[in-house]
Amino acid sequence: RVKDICLRPYATQFSFTFCDINMWMRGSLVWLLYYVAQTSVSTCDAFLMPGSSSTVFSSQARDKDVTPRQRVAPLQMGLDMVTYMRVEWIAAALCTNQTPRSADVCLQLGCEDGRAVTFVPRTIQKLITSTVEPDGILPVSVERQLKQQEKVRNAARVEIVNQRADDLKETPDESVDVVISLAACERMMEKGLDWKKSVQEAARVLKPGGRLLFVEPPELNGVSYLDYLANLSVQTVSTSGDSTNDELFSVFEPLGYDDVDLVLKPHVAGVVVKSEDAGLTKAEREMKEKNAEQDRLAEISISAFERGLKKRKRKKQKAAGADASSS
Repeated sequence: RVKDICLRPYATQFSFTFCDINMWMRGSLVWLLYYVAQTSVSTCDAFLMPGSSSTVFSSQARDKDVTPRQRVAPLQMGLDMVTYMRVEWIAAALCTNQTPRSADVCLQLGCEDGRAVTFVPRTIQKLITSTVEPDGILPVSVERQLKQQEKVRNAARVEIVNQRADDLKETPDESVDVVISLAACERMMEKGLDWKKSVQEAARVLKPGGRLLFVEPPELNGVSYLDYLANLSVQTVSTSGDSTNDELFSVFEPLGYDDVDLVLKPHVAGVVVKSEDAGLTKAEREMKEKNAEQDRLAEISISAFERGLKKRKRKKQKAAGADASSS
């Protein structure tokens, strides 16, 4: 589609419009950034391991001519530069605009650096960490970046918690207002973690009405991310482990989502809200519905009583006016 956008003005024999020029410039910018990213990754020493060389050695080179540092393979970026920059911009806008001002506690799935500290609004009081490392220990470099951003921004307090993103064992149930997942699922799979369990853990630690903000690929190992969120259900069980209700209830209610445009690798961004009834037993749900019905009837009665008072008041005023005119 980007290629069509770039070529469409020439196909119309130079009959340019403002819209055509605008789309052509956007398409050209995408391809330019892609070319720069590919060139940078292949030739720039910035993506090599510290102290390594960018020299390419032939298979016939003798071992004594190659140092251990030169045998290290260059680092590869998880995303191309175009997708990375666009996803980062969308993630920042999503966290800033879709985090409720009443939210105090935020948890990030798979902390990679300190950017989340600057993404969340200043109304957030605490940012809880998790990692994609199999041992659950947050890398020292990530911890250092988080603390640096915390000091610079001087807003949210970063709580360093050593816990895996798919096992938030250090975070209590229903204790978090917002959970953010910013391109973390693929990194989880690379490290051997289960991204589905991370979604389940996010549902567990979120308060009723809490939000899950995500920017993730639309499909992971053939499983649709959005479908998994929509089909995630909960079934309450008793303390003895027996099911107290055969009916399944959806955990998340979709608030909105959209595809991330102008990227080379597809991503989807969106917001889901944890249901207010998630985790309630059947008896508790029936009681809640009964109380809601009673509140509705009470409001109807109060409103009818107030309308009757106003009607009687108008009649008295009308009668008083008639008496005054007759006298």
